[in-house]
Amino acid sequence: MAIPPSAPFEPFIPASVDIREFTFRAVLTGIVLGIVFGASSLYLVLKVGLTVSASIPVAVISLAMFRAWSKTGGRDATILEHNITQTAGSAGESIAFGVGVTMPAILILGFDLELTRVMLVAILGGLLGILMMIPLRRALIVKEHGVLKYPEGTACAAVLKAGVDEVSRAAASPAAKAEMAAAEAAGLGKSPGAKIIFTGFGLGLLYKTVNVALKGWKDVPEKIFGAPLKSGSISAEISPELVGVGYIIGPYIGGIMCAGGVLSYLLLIPLIKFFGEGLPGPLAPGLIPIAEMGPGQIRSAYILHIGAGAVAAGGIISLVQALPTIWHGFKGGLRDLGWGGQVDQGPTLRTDRDISMKWVGIGIFVLIGTIMLAPSLHMNFLGALLIIVFGFLFVTVSSRLTGEIGSTSNPISGMTVATLLFTCLIFLLVGWTGGAHYVTALTIGAIVCIASSNGGTTSQDLKTGFLLGSTPKLQQYAILLGAFGSAVVLGPILLKLNDAATVYVPVAQIASAGLRTDPALLTNHESLRGPQARDDGGSYLTWHKTDAVGGPAGKYLVNAAGAAVWLVDPGINGAYNTRPDGSHVRKFDAPKATLMSYIIKGILDRKLPWALVLLGVMIAVCLQMSFIPALAFAVGVYLPISSSSPIFIGGMIRWLVDRKLKQNPAHAKLSVDEFNAESDKSPGVLLASGYIAGGAIAGIVIAFFAGVLSDFDFAITQWSVAHNPFFEGPHSDLLSLIPFIAICGFLYLVAREKLLRPKLN
Repeated sequence: MAIPPSAPFEPFIPASVDIREFTFRAVLTGIVLGIVFGASSLYLVLKVGLTVSASIPVAVISLAMFRAWSKTGGRDATILEHNITQTAGSAGESIAFGVGVTMPAILILGFDLELTRVMLVAILGGLLGILMMIPLRRALIVKEHGVLKYPEGTACAAVLKAGVDEVSRAAASPAAKAEMAAAEAAGLGKSPGAKIIFTGFGLGLLYKTVNVALKGWKDVPEKIFGAPLKSGSISAEISPELVGVGYIIGPYIGGIMCAGGVLSYLLLIPLIKFFGEGLPGPLAPGLIPIAEMGPGQIRSAYILHIGAGAVAAGGIISLVQALPTIWHGFKGGLRDLGWGGQVDQGPTLRTDRDISMKWVGIGIFVLIGTIMLAPSLHMNFLGALLIIVFGFLFVTVSSRLTGEIGSTSNPISGMTVATLLFTCLIFLLVGWTGGAHYVTALTIGAIVCIASSNGGTTSQDLKTGFLLGSTPKLQQYAILLGAFGSAVVLGPILLKLNDAATVYVPVAQIASAGLRTDPALLTNHESLRGPQARDDGGSYLTWHKTDAVGGPAGKYLVNAAGAAVWLVDPGINGAYNTRPDGSHVRKFDAPKATLMSYIIKGILDRKLPWALVLLGVMIAVCLQMSFIPALAFAVGVYLPISSSSPIFIGGMIRWLVDRKLKQNPAHAKLSVDEFNAESDKSPGVLLASGYIAGGAIAGIVIAFFAGVLSDFDFAITQWSVAHNPFFEGPHSDLLSLIPFIAICGFLYLVAREKLLRPKLN
């Protein structure tokens, strides 16, 4: 409901009041939390192709940390300091999403993932998105207040108000004081439950550590069926982070994703086994007869292509559906930008001060120049021009759509798909079809994706600041620093996660006759990385084999005589899950990155198994014609069912909780949007966020120490195989469900406020 002109908006802290805001401790805390949640978001997007908003978890942690500090004699943070912390901290999640859905495609396309490229793309895209959004602030946040809701930003403001300190309470506007008094009189002044998210973080960290590092129980219980569903299977990666994701996204999307997994594992794989088992030889693109294939091999050879086609079609369909909204957002953004430019005449109010448009323009110019000149990006003038055009377009669209439908529903993936489609078509028209142009096209898409994602996040944060009475310029400084800090570390984390799950396959295992090449044509050297480095510390030449003659295409390590020794199977989207010593490796599927690689290969290379890809396309079309969201289902088709099933379980827990919550008389009269806003601030969401952060961080730490602690890992694995019935044995699949059921039950009880009930202020 729009506020009439006669009743100007009054923020929580009036513009005439100055309290502590942009402090070193607030910024530093935000940067650190941004790195933590950025790392966990990157882990999630590599596993399941999505992330969850970090604003509320960061705000809650900020409240808890500074409140605890005050109890030890330190000074509590003001509400504006907390807002600076959450502003700096929220940038990590949006950058992680952009990096995770684009950069791994370089590996999938058969190229090396260079650290400098990943870091530059993350930094440049993140900063560009923030700078391009700043001129839109007055138009989108101020002028459209009451029209553009910015649901996550509004919810975050409510959380910070609930934990307000005494200094901020005393400085609050008369309207804010009256609002707080009314809420407390009605019994609504509950704390945001900071201990809940810390409890979730601790449980997620402990669970994942005991489960994966100490081999406490089997991490993926599985049941493989015989006839009539021969090679069909059902499994679940019983991890806290996936349950947490499911709880936050809810039962509808979680159920649709799991349905895609059911189609793959209980219909398509058994059908391929049934009809292909009698074939005398391999069926392309498979390399061995179907009769000799297990469920995982059938999935790698056939289902992944079907799933990728479905994901591509679902992405394009969602883009087409969003075109009216995108056009509306673009027109509104252009109109708003014109309005904002007219108003920027040296604002006098503290709450209306932005970074100077002069410095914004200089910053954008410098970033574009860096993009063109950076050697590792291999960018040309046309590529830089496309970044400017698509970046401005989709940052504008993303900033407005975030206000209308929120960050979760913002079609960033569709905008990235559109960028890649148009970029590849332009490259095709000018004859740029070589391998180097694949990387250039992907770099363009990555920078635009990160910029669009961060533009939407920036607008959410500025909405929170508008409601609280923050100084926009200081928020903009904070998110620039937070984005830079997160971008610097996400590149090394991405490469380390890939290295930890990389399998070096002996060439004798895949090519009995051996493979050779001319070593004089090779220049780059590389050693084994990760756990296998302990067995072979030699230095090899690298050979990127582009055909399937004599052995699979891919990256090989070659000795000085030209003989290939190892096939390097990447940890992201790789095909080999077992090392030579028999240890099992869990790969990252990276469904969104796979989609990006298929778009590039399909347009510039045109060498795809089109029959399987088109089958996936038709699945997506049929679903959309049935009014079922095709993209969510398609992601489920591509992902292993072990990833989508725990997400579905988390969604069902959310459904049970919300069903009970709706029966509460206090919520009976709320609209759907109001109820969803209340549910998104509930103890269940906070605990689920803790599960996500704790589980993901544990997974990253374990990956980082995989090479260092390889001997310990081998020893604990051997012991667990011999002595731990929860890890190995006839009943391990059932026994491993006990700790998983425990964390699911705990989530339900906390969400129902049966445990860890928030206290009144």
